Amino acid sequence: METLSQIFALAIFILMFIVITTGKVPRYIAALAGGALTVLIVFLLIQRNPQAVVNVLNLDQIIHPQFWIPGHEQSESHGGVNWQTIIFIGGMMVMVEGLGEVGFFRWLCLFVARLVKYKVVPILVAFMILSGFLAMFIDSITVLLFMATVTIQLSRMLRFDPVPVIIAEIFASNIGGAATMSGDPPNIIIGTALGYSFSDFVINTGPIALIGMAATVILFYFLFRKALVKSQNTSAGAQSYPNPKEAITNLRMFLINTGIFLLAIILLITHAQTGLSVAFIGVLAAVLTAIFAFKKAPHIIKRIDWQTILFFLGLFVCVGGLEETGILKALAKYIGDAAGGSTLVVLTIILWVSAFASAIVDNIPFAATMVPVIVNLSATSGIPLPPQAWALALGADIGGNGTPIGASANVVGIAIAEREGHRISWGKYCKYALPAMILIIGICWLYLTIRYT
Repeated sequence: METLSQIFALAIFILMFIVITTGKVPRYIAALAGGALTVLIVFLLIQRNPQAVVNVLNLDQIIHPQFWIPGHEQSESHGGVNWQTIIFIGGMMVMVEGLGEVGFFRWLCLFVARLVKYKVVPILVAFMILSGFLAMFIDSITVLLFMATVTIQLSRMLRFDPVPVIIAEIFASNIGGAATMSGDPPNIIIGTALGYSFSDFVINTGPIALIGMAATVILFYFLFRKALVKSQNTSAGAQSYPNPKEAITNLRMFLINTGIFLLAIILLITHAQTGLSVAFIGVLAAVLTAIFAFKKAPHIIKRIDWQTILFFLGLFVCVGGLEETGILKALAKYIGDAAGGSTLVVLTIILWVSAFASAIVDNIPFAATMVPVIVNLSATSGIPLPPQAWALALGADIGGNGTPIGASANVVGIAIAEREGHRISWGKYCKYALPAMILIIGICWLYLTIRYT
């Protein structure tokens, strides 16, 4: 019976992964279907174990005060649905929608563009840095949504090809997201599952993300500089440039929402000291945004990406099936045996496998799958868990840069470009991004080797 449940749990998971990768069905539908099949076939039909369903759904953790205010010892949440991740992302989505409603992101992009006098090469460098910085605190999907849109608007005005800038923004946002717990979704999953704080990520993945960002800016500067300079239009007068203030739709609400954003950042940075969970911070940001939005609150909440929330829910249930049936424990044992107890070998395997796997499939389900694997690997092999977590985070975040489908930010940025008539083919994207990804992952490997072995 155990073997049969493992076979079906694995088959359902692989099928879900394939459907997500092909993109022919919305990924939230694929994840929900995978989760439903796991519950019905694996837990109820084969195992006849309703308690397994209760264990995977984890609904009881939400009612405990420690879930919201865990104190100085951050609670772990690996196994089943990670409600810390889902609630935090949902709350931040509300806050981000509020910022977008008042024109914050468009204002910021135009402000930076004006600082560099609307010159295309400085725009390339500045927008890469801005994308990386924003992605440290905001989901990289949202970052690319606004960055790509403003880039295309500027390209029409200045008559340059926006494709190189968008590729660079995608790459920079994924690297910036690797620096903090609230950056890329894989980090949120890893941090909330293992009880790591914002500062834990800053101290461990932050330095290599900073080094990777510097290397990325230099690399893409030399790759794209000549082509962008050649296409730069210099005939338009300064009076034709948009004023950043024009992006602000309501100055009072702009200042209020900016204040909420800054408050959320401060609480995230200090949540290990204040004892607040990231779910609490996400809810607080959402509630404040909704209160001050007042009549516009229903409109903002309606615009939340509910499909992504449902995607996470179905994904966690499906991964929970692999964990409940013992498949992930067996995988961890296999990796441990192959590594022979060597920390260097384990970190190398996790980093490079994560990087190339995340380049092929979405890095979110990959990270969610690997978290219980490294937990079991640490328990069985004695290899410290934190270095494995940092290797997984760096591999999943930066490895997602390798192909157009490696991370959600890639899909969003490329879709916006194509919608506006600028097609980014697989060949064109991989020509620049794949070698750059391998280079940065190589730097990460060197960093992990020196610091943790």
